[in-house]
Amino acid sequence: MAENLNLFTSTQDVIQEALQKLGYDEAMYELLKEPLRMLEVRIPVKMDDGTTKVFTGYRAQHNDAVGPTKGGVRFHPAVTDEEVKALSMWMTLKCGIVDLPYGGGKGGVICDPRQMSMGEIERLSRGYVRAVSQIVGPTKDIPAPDVFTNAQIMAWMMDEYSRMDEFNSPGFITGKPLVLGGSQGRDRATAEGVTIVIKEAAKKRGINIEGARIVIQGFGNAGSFLAKFMSDLGAKVIGISDAYGALHDPNGLDIDYLLDRRDSFGTVTTLFENTISNKELLELDCDILVPAAIENQITADNAHNVKANIVVEAANGPTTAEATRILTERGILLVPDVLASAGGVTVSYFEWVQNNQGYYWTEEEVQEKLVRKMVEAFDNVYTTAMNRNINMRLAAYMVGVRRTAEASRFRGWV
Repeated sequence: MAENLNLFTSTQDVIQEALQKLGYDEAMYELLKEPLRMLEVRIPVKMDDGTTKVFTGYRAQHNDAVGPTKGGVRFHPAVTDEEVKALSMWMTLKCGIVDLPYGGGKGGVICDPRQMSMGEIERLSRGYVRAVSQIVGPTKDIPAPDVFTNAQIMAWMMDEYSRMDEFNSPGFITGKPLVLGGSQGRDRATAEGVTIVIKEAAKKRGINIEGARIVIQGFGNAGSFLAKFMSDLGAKVIGISDAYGALHDPNGLDIDYLLDRRDSFGTVTTLFENTISNKELLELDCDILVPAAIENQITADNAHNVKANIVVEAANGPTTAEATRILTERGILLVPDVLASAGGVTVSYFEWVQNNQGYYWTEEEVQEKLVRKMVEAFDNVYTTAMNRNINMRLAAYMVGVRRTAEASRFRGWV
């Protein structure tokens, strides 16, 4: 049987299995297998050369039984409606795992911001907000940064929404610059969350982080911060990669040097002669492997060759269902994406809370609250997996989907 590499249908499969294990009937799966709302929009943008280009954008709202939906907006040439739907479902799971009063949302625009000027990106950002304005807002659906979007783009989007609303609405969006109501620690929250779960997973396996050999696939926002955090903790980051190749040094790479040399898109390997491939990187002998790039990287083809003791997914969907089964059978501890990368939405929630109350926390307070949330979430998922003798992914889906299923039932929807 061909391996299912489709993010959307493979997500549906695990949600169905999780609901069955929780004792819910088919009607609950029918409700949760697709977003409640999916908006497709056309966004005309005046380009710098005077022409008008029309972009396609999406916003998916998976389920708002628990509370407003929440999720990033990505600007990427490969954005599809199915990807946005699947990612909105994952956001529901993430919010459930870290116990946030949100459902999942997600947005995207098919474009390549690397080929656009700042002015064009600003006009596209504002156009996207106008296009989806009827279904978003601080109490409806709260966007955030994602692939190729950042604090500046969030600032433009918040300004556009505030202009339409005719009052300042910092709670409409998270991941903003600090001066516009952003939260301390938001820019590195995803990597902080991954770091916290790596520490917890290492404890379970009796691995000392100091001196542990770590391989990180991807050197973008999450991957580069993570490499820095790990090397600061005394770990040896023996491999990193970007879209063009990978670097390997069994004695540990000089992460500060690499961070200094990388460009704004996380590219650094092009500066070196003796690189290895991403495929070779995933099969390096190491203690902890962190896929932090794109989906479907560990598959049935290479799962048997993974030599890590622990795999922690910092990217969305880097390990297929078949590969998950193989790694679990081989005794490798797999910490799934919906748990490992929940630090970003957790600090986004903290930002929204601070916006709503008009009172802002110190970096120490944010860090302390994040650690508490992530450790509780890890323990909950790990205990569920051990008690039921299932893998961590299915356990995470069970923990994540339970809140939304319960809220939908109490509301009388199913």
